[in-house]
Amino acid sequence: MKGIQNIDKAMHQGGVSPQVLELVHLPASRINGCGARVFAGVQGARKHGETGERLHAVAAWREALFFTDEERAALELTEAATRIADRTGKAVLDDVRDAAADHFNEEQLSAIILMIAPTNFVNRLNTTIEEPAGATWS
Repeated sequence: MKGIQNIDKAMHQGGVSPQVLELVHLPASRINGCGARVFAGVQGARKHGETGERLHAVAAWREALFFTDEERAALELTEAATRIADRTGKAVLDDVRDAAADHFNEEQLSAIILMIAPTNFVNRLNTTIEEPAGATWS
């Protein structure tokens, strides 16, 4: 847990708004089928002022009008880094990484990647042990 807490601390010191980090969390958890983390992600996003309208639309962020170009770049990077098994060759294509770099500096990109990777890690833990949505870790 100490290691995960250190990653979390570094991620939140990377200069990315908590709203963007929480938005990044949701598609990774949805793609991985982790209801427990989708539930927790919605709670976290609401805590940071996210609206229900945007939370309902995040699953269809490409078609929704509610997201900024910056948020779209972060969401696309999240999907690419989460769906690495869906393609051969490069895990994250240059144009996806470049689009994110147009909106975030190196420190901010590191923070977003630090949100994506542990989210995928915890998703795998939760789906393996069948952690139900709404359960709390104590």
